[in-house]
Amino acid sequence: MNPKTQTRRRFLRAAGVSLALPLLETTGALAAAAKVLTPRRMIAMNVYFGLNAESLFPREAGRNYGLTPYLNVLKDQRDSFTVFSGLSHPDVSGGHDAAVSFLTAAPHPGTVKFRNSISFDQYLVERLEPDTRFPYLALTTSQGGGQGISFNRMGIRIPAETKPSALFAKLFLNSPETMKGQIDRLAEGRSVMDTVLAQAKRLDGEVSAGDRARLDQYFTAVREVEQRMVKAQSWVEKPVPEVTAAPPKDILQHGDVVGRTRLMLDLAHLAFATDSTRFITLMIHGDASRPPIEAVTTDYHGLSHHGNDPDKLKQLHIVENLLMESLRDFLGKLQGTKEGSETLLDRTVVLTGSNLGSGSSHSTMNLPVILAGGGFKHGQHLAFDRKTNTPLCRLYVSIAQRLGVQSDVFATGKGRLAGLELV
Repeated sequence: MNPKTQTRRRFLRAAGVSLALPLLETTGALAAAAKVLTPRRMIAMNVYFGLNAESLFPREAGRNYGLTPYLNVLKDQRDSFTVFSGLSHPDVSGGHDAAVSFLTAAPHPGTVKFRNSISFDQYLVERLEPDTRFPYLALTTSQGGGQGISFNRMGIRIPAETKPSALFAKLFLNSPETMKGQIDRLAEGRSVMDTVLAQAKRLDGEVSAGDRARLDQYFTAVREVEQRMVKAQSWVEKPVPEVTAAPPKDILQHGDVVGRTRLMLDLAHLAFATDSTRFITLMIHGDASRPPIEAVTTDYHGLSHHGNDPDKLKQLHIVENLLMESLRDFLGKLQGTKEGSETLLDRTVVLTGSNLGSGSSHSTMNLPVILAGGGFKHGQHLAFDRKTNTPLCRLYVSIAQRLGVQSDVFATGKGRLAGLELV
């Protein structure tokens, strides 16, 4: 198939209906080979209000860096993570608006002409086609609107799960009534595609040779979607994994971002441990409410706009330190879960970062980024130029290749990130 045909098949339109398709470079033998490899996973987390740079970034580069207050929380896991400075997305500004570009690198968020693109997690799902009950999970700690960081190939936000209780039920509770409802919804989806396909076929004798080729590609795309739906139905009919964990209770207090983060990470661990999914995104999103934390008297958003006020910085440190403890405990659970001769952390890439280099000034330069697990050689501070930043997507390319994607490019990332090596 020539390159022009490959490009056309990435996104097809017919009869007023659009279908996003996986990129074709990984279909066939390459995708088949990826499936038989040892399962590898990724969770990508975005801290919406940022992480205070002075408390995170070490002064020294390399492996002998001095622990900062936030990294001191992770001291027992020092050899399991790498901290990065000097990374950002080119042409991505806009403060909080930049959150939509954290995993896409789409330029100029917040502007009238902004158009988002596929997020890194969805790119990996398309390329690797994981054989799991859920191809991915999009999560958020936000209680309103399902604000997440996953976007499909058309740049449309994928609704994120906001309730731990609903996520637990989705993963581990499956009554006959629920199964029937899911099967009925899948059947309805096939019915819609049958109708669309019939409408498109009626156009076949009325169009030019070029359009006929496009329609043929569309028919193929519909059949591929139908095959994925059949695969989804086979999972619906299989029993869900059994876990000893009790169903979580949702936290209703708006300001408790730390508590909701812990619940979501507990469920992320269970989802990975049961191989229910291999790709998770989590937006750690606070709001304008005071966290229920002793000695914290100001709302989380207000603290992020500290303006170097000593009292606000002290309170912000308390909140962000607790978020770092949530990360520490999550890494500990992954490290304590055996999978064959390795641990779940050995096989899981844990990316933690933010769209903001400074929550106070809304700068989107010099983003806070920590990478743990996944089979990389960790235990270092990789420091890049803090004035002329290296594209964050070069780190994404390194992650993609580690997970089995044979490509040197993702968005603004051209080639792997220097200094990050495999075990």
